[in-house]
Amino acid sequence: MQLTKKKKSDAIKTGRPLSYTVALADEICERIAHGESLRAICMSEHMPNKSTVFHWLQQVELFRDRYEKARESQADSLVDDILSIADNGENDTYIDENGNKRVDTDCIARSRLRVDARKWIAAKLRPIKYGDKVTQEVTGAGGGPVEHKIVREIIDPVGND
Repeated sequence: MQLTKKKKSDAIKTGRPLSYTVALADEICERIAHGESLRAICMSEHMPNKSTVFHWLQQVELFRDRYEKARESQADSLVDDILSIADNGENDTYIDENGNKRVDTDCIARSRLRVDARKWIAAKLRPIKYGDKVTQEVTGAGGGPVEHKIVREIIDPVGND
C-alpha cells in the first residue's frame, strides 16, 4: 500500500473569508443595524474576523459608508431594546419556599445594567439624538454678566509736542 501526498492545490480551502464581497458586507451591515454586535457577527463561521472587517473599513469606502449608517440604525435598535427590557417585569418577583411573593433584586439590577449599557452605547453611536445635551454658559466676574469694553486710545506721533 503506497501513500500519496496531496498537493496544496488539492486541499479544501477552509477558514474565514479574507476577500471583501458585497454579500458579506451587506450581511454584516444588516445584522449590525438590527442590534447585533460586530463581535457576535464575526463569531459566525462564515464571517471574517474583526481585523478583516476593520481592514475593509479602511480600504472600501462604500462599505465604510454603509457600516456608519448601520451603526446609526443600531442605536435606534438599542433604544427599542431598552423599552422592551424596561417594560418586561416578568422575572422581577418570585414565590419563595413559604409561598410568599418576593422581589428578585438581582434580576432588577441586571435589567438596570442592561438598560444602562444600551443607553451608553446609543449615546456614543448617535450623540446628537441620544447623548446628553451639553451646554456652555459664559459669565463674568462673580457669576454676573460678561462686561464688554471698547477702549480707544489716541497716541501722539513722535516729535509733536
